[in-house]
Amino acid sequence: MPSIARLALVLLCSVPALSQAQEVRSPFTPDDLVRLNRLSDPQVSPDGRHVVFVVRETDMEENRGRTDLWLLDLGAKGAAPRRLTRHPANDSHPRWAPDGRTVYFLSSRSGSSQVWRIELDGGEAAQVTDYPLDVGTFSVSPTGRHLALTMEVMPGCATLECSRDRVEGKNGERGSGMEFDRIFVRHWDTWSKGARSHLFTAQLGADGKAGAPVDVSKALDADVPSKPFGGDEEYAFSPDGTRLVFSARIAGHSEPWSTNFDLFEVPVDGSADPKNLTADNPAWDTQPVFLPNGDLAYLAMERPGFEADRFRILVRSAKTGAVRVLTADWDHSVSRLAATPDGRRLLATADDTGQRALFVVDPSTGTPRRLVSTGQVTDFSATRDSVVFGWASLAAPADLFVASLRGGEPQRLTSVNGELLSQRRMSEFEQFSFPGWNDETVYGYVMKPYGFEQGRRYPVAFIVHGGPQSSFGNQWSFRWNPQVFAGAGYAVVFIDFHGSPGYGQRFTDSISRDWGGKPLEDLRKGLAAAARRFPWLDTGRACALGASYGGFMINWIAGNWPDGFRCLVNHAGIFDQRMMYYSTEELWFPEWEFGGPYFENPLLYEKFNPANHVAKWRTPMLVIHGALDFRVPYSQGLATFTALQRRGIPSRFLFFPDENHWVLKPKNSLQWHAVVLEWLERHLKTRPDKPDERASRAHVAE
Repeated sequence: MPSIARLALVLLCSVPALSQAQEVRSPFTPDDLVRLNRLSDPQVSPDGRHVVFVVRETDMEENRGRTDLWLLDLGAKGAAPRRLTRHPANDSHPRWAPDGRTVYFLSSRSGSSQVWRIELDGGEAAQVTDYPLDVGTFSVSPTGRHLALTMEVMPGCATLECSRDRVEGKNGERGSGMEFDRIFVRHWDTWSKGARSHLFTAQLGADGKAGAPVDVSKALDADVPSKPFGGDEEYAFSPDGTRLVFSARIAGHSEPWSTNFDLFEVPVDGSADPKNLTADNPAWDTQPVFLPNGDLAYLAMERPGFEADRFRILVRSAKTGAVRVLTADWDHSVSRLAATPDGRRLLATADDTGQRALFVVDPSTGTPRRLVSTGQVTDFSATRDSVVFGWASLAAPADLFVASLRGGEPQRLTSVNGELLSQRRMSEFEQFSFPGWNDETVYGYVMKPYGFEQGRRYPVAFIVHGGPQSSFGNQWSFRWNPQVFAGAGYAVVFIDFHGSPGYGQRFTDSISRDWGGKPLEDLRKGLAAAARRFPWLDTGRACALGASYGGFMINWIAGNWPDGFRCLVNHAGIFDQRMMYYSTEELWFPEWEFGGPYFENPLLYEKFNPANHVAKWRTPMLVIHGALDFRVPYSQGLATFTALQRRGIPSRFLFFPDENHWVLKPKNSLQWHAVVLEWLERHLKTRPDKPDERASRAHVAE
């Protein structure tokens, strides 16, 4: 597996600006992480000649990110990307017109989020939509005559102006109180105002402007796309542009505990109500992809209520309506599905043994073939013969690469952070494996600290991933980035414990109803295995850090592995399973993980409830939470800190009144890193205490 690290470094160092000697480079810092440009959403033109993509730059003065569109000529050898838009507002979500000469995009330059367009030949951007509501997502029809777009409207409103006025509170409500008669009352980081995201179509006129929008999903009590993170991958035009297929979950009373998304078909003119195409499947159906012959490929789960079930690829015949499972025997869960323009190949990303790989799938046989097997494929867009994709790793953030669909080495297209990274020494990393729970093979990664020298031993940052059905593998993160800890002088270890995806669905399933069992054993065995294999790890000076499920595990470690670490860092972690169930929003998650609602199965919730083990806590802990976190409400973090303080354990509470489950604002990110690294330095960059001294000091609060 060292070849993974070698490939990452080879690709990173293939940029001329990065050819300087490693010895003159400084360590990677939190300030570097915050200031890095972020590349996303590559879109290849219909003729395959150009690719347009988004680059986010950090505006530290305004404390936000700002996005512009960039363009690269794929047909010109050695061409450099050029900025296509430059505006103080955000420009994003580029989509091509069928003629390949016009790029549509979302922009807030008019004061709200609307669709704009710009010609490749030059000139100023022109506004396409001018609606009273923000446009959330959009897509261009294959004929170029229609847009599909989404906007948040208020049920019962006949006009967009009515929805705007009701959302803004201009209809003369008598007070600030909000009334609800069903949940969700809040979701992720937003309180509900009763609005639904609806799918509209709009005809494009000869002047390039969009006409009056037609609400084609108004007959459904549903959000299109799904909240909070759905996009235009959840709806698609038919090849002739006359129909739309979209994914939606009927809300009703059961919305917070249902994962029953179905595919609906509707005429683009809204002349008929949506027709349910997948009513027979009570689980999740999504990401419709039309093939040129009219067949519909899409992703589907089998088990209702389980958000981490395996997404298989299905194909629905345009002629008969018959559905066949294309990837029944492929033990991978597809995260993103697309097709080449000629429909001869499907493209799919999936977690794969610690990587986020890109596969080519035969739409007739379902046979998958790895096209990009290492690192993290972030986005992709295909031509008939090649695919342009964003590629990242533990060594570098995403840049664009191109690969032939026949195979071969990918070629780098961009280096959006070349100047900064040429001055930094990125730490080396290696994947390893060990016998975990029940002696089953478990994988992890280790990263060397900046300035590594043979013969020295280094303190350890032991990072526990969240999810829990997510992978912490060969990928780049702008929130929990191992390079930052390595740059500060720490060795980094992280384990893909039982429950992580990419190792087969059985491995993913194994964490459900066993949150504190198999994963804890894997973590203990993984750290011990890493220490045996890499003698430069000083596990006597180790701190465990985690967020979300990882934060739960930090609380669980505090009571069930209390002698394992010199310090702990808990971000957005669960403290009390009972109140977590009754205060979180997406109830399908705890109900699957713990075998039903709390009131039906309290014993399993309590079996893995950190609050039941507080009497055994003694390790110093830093607790971090955001006020806008409705997934794990901030009362969980406050309760953790209260327990630590009442026990007299050295502890600190970092609270962000303007952040959700994540820390997103640049200045807040810098503060987060400063506090976390100071906590590690305080507890790890000193000589180990004698056991009796450590135990006595653990009862003296800061």
